[in-house]
Amino acid sequence: MYDQKFENGVLVHMYGPHTFFTDEKWIVDYIQKFSNWIPLNVTAQVEIDDRVFSLPFGFQFIREYYEKAKADSLIAHLKESFPNQERVAIYDLLSQEDGDILEFANMLCEKDYYPYSSKQWGIPMGDMDPSVISRVKFALSDDNRYIQQKYQYIPQNGYTDFFKKMLESENITVVTDIDALELISFSDEAECTEISWEGQIHRCPIVFTGPIDELFSSQFGSLPYRSLDIEFKSFEMNDYQTVPFISYPQAEGYTRIVEYKKLTGQSVEGNTTISVEYPKAYISGKNLPYYPVINKANLKKYEKYKRLAGNYCNLYVCGRLGDYKYYNMDAAIIRAMEIEMQIEKTLVGQKET
Repeated sequence: MYDQKFENGVLVHMYGPHTFFTDEKWIVDYIQKFSNWIPLNVTAQVEIDDRVFSLPFGFQFIREYYEKAKADSLIAHLKESFPNQERVAIYDLLSQEDGDILEFANMLCEKDYYPYSSKQWGIPMGDMDPSVISRVKFALSDDNRYIQQKYQYIPQNGYTDFFKKMLESENITVVTDIDALELISFSDEAECTEISWEGQIHRCPIVFTGPIDELFSSQFGSLPYRSLDIEFKSFEMNDYQTVPFISYPQAEGYTRIVEYKKLTGQSVEGNTTISVEYPKAYISGKNLPYYPVINKANLKKYEKYKRLAGNYCNLYVCGRLGDYKYYNMDAAIIRAMEIEMQIEKTLVGQKET
């Protein structure tokens, strides 16, 4: 989530765009302890057949894609088939017997879900775990907000500033450019994890958020992750596109273009910066792992590593790469709190004994 300002004054997220959204007020209160977060409702579009349409997929998209009579009919069919529901997954649409809904769902798959998934994940949509594809739901409404959670924020001074303030404590020491794997070892006899630091061996609680397979030297085989090549381009113009995000499911190689000052609410006259995202396979030592490739075979392999990690009483593996799970920002915070509570409970128990 590291961000920095380019020479043209635009604050850019160096590892892809990040927005915070949640339905939990306590998480909003927590992050606001460390910086000022400002409300921001993100909008987005998608290019299909050389035409640009509103996202999320919903009633507004239907009205833009079809002529009025067909759009009105399809919306009526959807309301009848999904009464009192706000959002449904593409698999819900594909499972309908209604011919109009099924035709619409197949169109979405052919022109968006299938080609986008193939580029993003490197495998066909059918080979992905349904939970991954189901994250992008169809909105049964005219709500054209790209994200529909109750609270949506962006840090006013950026994420780097947010983390700096979070780490301002005499109890925290930050060290970078050191491979943690070179410092960590395992004591099967003591059933604990050891870390070497400043000439001493410590058996303190250790939280590891890197790839869980690499922690154990990939002894059960490597878990696949997806990486990104992110190409930044700056222009001497006020606007490159009309919204922060435009998805390109049918384009060759890339999936999305982001215009950052629209995402972060910056006012930078006469200049703008975009990023173009090219999904790639993760190759250890050559690029960075961004996303776990979640399907049955990979989850089965992950469970082996999870059980192995459970053999060591002071080891806590978490995060998108450690849990081999896609986390939104609020879910990542919840998971971190869970780990902290586990550690605290363990330390209190040790102190009492």
